[in-house]
Amino acid sequence: MATVESSVPATGELKIVEDATCTFCGCVCDDIDLTVENNQITKAKRACVLGKAWFLNHEIEEKPSCLIDGKPATLEQGYDRAAQILTGGKYPIVYGLSDSPCEAQRVAVSITDWIDGTIDTTTSVCHGPSGMAFQGVGEVTCSLGEVTNRGDFIMFWGSNPAESHPRHFTKYSLMPKGMFVPNGRKDRTCVIVDVRKTKSAKAADIFLQIKPRKDFEGLWTLRALAKGVELDPKVVKEETGIELAVWQDVMDRMKAAKFGVIFFGMGLTMTRGKHANSEALLALTRDMNDHTRFVAKPNRGHGNVTGADNVVSWRTGYPFGVNHNRGYPRFNPGEYTTSDTLANGEADCGMMIACDPMANFSQPAREHLASIPYIALDAKETPTTRAAAVAFTVATYGINAPGTVYRMDDVPIPLRPAFESPHPSDFDVLTNIERRVKAIKGISG
Repeated sequence: MATVESSVPATGELKIVEDATCTFCGCVCDDIDLTVENNQITKAKRACVLGKAWFLNHEIEEKPSCLIDGKPATLEQGYDRAAQILTGGKYPIVYGLSDSPCEAQRVAVSITDWIDGTIDTTTSVCHGPSGMAFQGVGEVTCSLGEVTNRGDFIMFWGSNPAESHPRHFTKYSLMPKGMFVPNGRKDRTCVIVDVRKTKSAKAADIFLQIKPRKDFEGLWTLRALAKGVELDPKVVKEETGIELAVWQDVMDRMKAAKFGVIFFGMGLTMTRGKHANSEALLALTRDMNDHTRFVAKPNRGHGNVTGADNVVSWRTGYPFGVNHNRGYPRFNPGEYTTSDTLANGEADCGMMIACDPMANFSQPAREHLASIPYIALDAKETPTTRAAAVAFTVATYGINAPGTVYRMDDVPIPLRPAFESPHPSDFDVLTNIERRVKAIKGISG
């Protein structure tokens, strides 16, 4: 496997890093100009408020690169101990990956395969239902560049990009002037569906405040209208909280569009219905192609969560929650997803990569994780790294470490790091752990 090389400024040097990539959110904006001074980013031109916070508040942790049982150790000792933990368990788990470059993700999947373990990504607690729906219904998709140049009807369902993806409106979906929408915002119709009036609602031409936990009913209302099925106005109003005439107006606009796009978020995937909601939205998108061109895309959160889905899919055939215990990949959300393997007390060792389950998993899952030996890789100290048997402080991807990440539309973007870190990258740590795991297992090559 080829290593990833970088070109970064020497210590104390003033440098402008042009077209750097921001890995804070799934937009993965790759047009940021960074001013680096004395190994500190002082300016981040074109970055949004979240991107500026990501770059300007970046500080390298002044601590040992490796801790074993909370005590400083050499990296070599850490690699050895990590390999012993992973090869010594009967049900090892690997989790996280969404804030690591694709090169490191590939190695993590390989390690999981060698140890007959279970690998899962943070997708399982956000857009996991969408991953299941893609398999059941399929996905009519496009790149964000196509949205910019063609999209004249833009719908956001259960998503609040004004706060979660601040440049989404201005760079990709609503404001930019494109080849077939030369007047930008004036050539577009924006519809936002949500249970509350978010900041994004201010940008909408039509805001539909749907009843909580009624997304499935709303989507099937639109599906029925797309097929010309007659509906009872009273039932529609009672079920969705929105008049049938309003739904019909939206459907008329959707049919009149030349290129329609539906972006959906966790407001759809993590409420009642879950994967059935995503399936309904994807099926609606498919139905609309009987009338005009329509596509759908999930609004992804972490900087490389889309990359994690892609890499795990390449290597195993499934996007997350994959078990290798029988020597071949098996996929079963609810059984092989990390929140469940921990809460059920099944995992007996593991590796947490660029994630913090100790801060956001259920109490039973956190308690079990604390009771088993595990390795943690993170650029900063977290509750998960503090409780780890082996904790590696790693370089921050995109700022200190190179690699490749995937934008939310499945387009790969290269990283241009700003300056070096004294800590190893995820790729370096995982490559060294893999080498030792293979040696213990007696695997050559």
